Amino acid sequence: MTDALVIGAGPAGLMAARELARAGLRVTLAEAKPSVARKFLMAGKSGLNLTKSEPFEDFLHAYGDSADALRPMLTAFGPDAVQDWARAHGQTLFTGSTGRVFPKVMKASPLLRSMLAELRGLGAQTRTRWHWTGWDGSAVLFDTPDGPQRLTPTVTVLACGGASWARLGSDGAWSAHLAPETLTPFRPANMGFLVDWSPHMTPHFGKPVKGVELHAGPTRSRGEFVLSATGLEGGGLYEISATLRDGAPLTLDLAPDLSTEQIAQRLANTRPRDSLKNRLRKALNLDPVKCALVMEFARTAPDLPATLKALPVPLLGPRPIDEAISTAGGLRFNALTDGLMLHTRPGTFAAGEMLDWEAPTGGYLLTACLATGVWAGRHAAAYAQGSAAAR
Repeated sequence: MTDALVIGAGPAGLMAARELARAGLRVTLAEAKPSVARKFLMAGKSGLNLTKSEPFEDFLHAYGDSADALRPMLTAFGPDAVQDWARAHGQTLFTGSTGRVFPKVMKASPLLRSMLAELRGLGAQTRTRWHWTGWDGSAVLFDTPDGPQRLTPTVTVLACGGASWARLGSDGAWSAHLAPETLTPFRPANMGFLVDWSPHMTPHFGKPVKGVELHAGPTRSRGEFVLSATGLEGGGLYEISATLRDGAPLTLDLAPDLSTEQIAQRLANTRPRDSLKNRLRKALNLDPVKCALVMEFARTAPDLPATLKALPVPLLGPRPIDEAISTAGGLRFNALTDGLMLHTRPGTFAAGEMLDWEAPTGGYLLTACLATGVWAGRHAAAYAQGSAAAR
């Protein structure tokens, strides 16, 4: 017998299941993959960035047009609450120089093990290889290793993820079960971009680009990025990827701590007979990767100092959506109540990346997944308890 069903065992689903179980409901957590939280574990391999320590309004600003919709959830379970929650699961945390917060162990598996142990202690049942196939009236349908299953819970929380990293479970297939008018089309977010490099760039593939400022329309980033055989990747690029995806051109300030006039003066002090690469190295201490970018895109620039402050990098478009870290689009907030319940299906709630919001990496993405999971779980529990009282 199940009072509450959660579909999707990523961070949002795990948090929703926790809230429902803590409210005393009998919870079933259904996951399509053979194991839970695969994307969470993969993200943690490069260091699990839980959240970011900064003033709340600055934190909220990172969510752009979705900030107002997410404000209640992030107020209830924001960066400070995420840190307290992680410590309660035995994690020692540290804050980096940029404000990003990590577990000292720098991986997700210890935290996940503790989360799953807590759910078991609360009596929640986890079912893997359960593929949600939609509804039949009030029944929720699954294909499972034991054949088709029908559950009729009092409440359901959908936490099915976005539409990136299909091999880890986020393939967006759930959208077929919801009305098209409730959805915004998926687009890649936090993704790399394609560049048509000339052959001379090959020795620099895999090399990081540090100490530059990336510009895309009104957005800026001082994070580093990496040259790849197909283009550009990395956190510094992901911070402005939404603006680039929407059509803004990319320019690089290769000397962000110098003015155009200072660059011009330093270049004027070099020997005119030196090669451009040597002049850049001697005058501005540009490393080989930065010099290569200048040679690639600005070898004959008429105003070199100005170009070094705004080096154009022609992009051919974003990498495919299945290679993106996350996605924009999904279930619209106007299709949901303030408690994240679907207007068209009372008792069914939604959380996590399947909602129509996006955020840069750096702790924002994971924090909002956790926060919306908590919010949906609490409101689903209140709805279930109200239904029980009504009976």
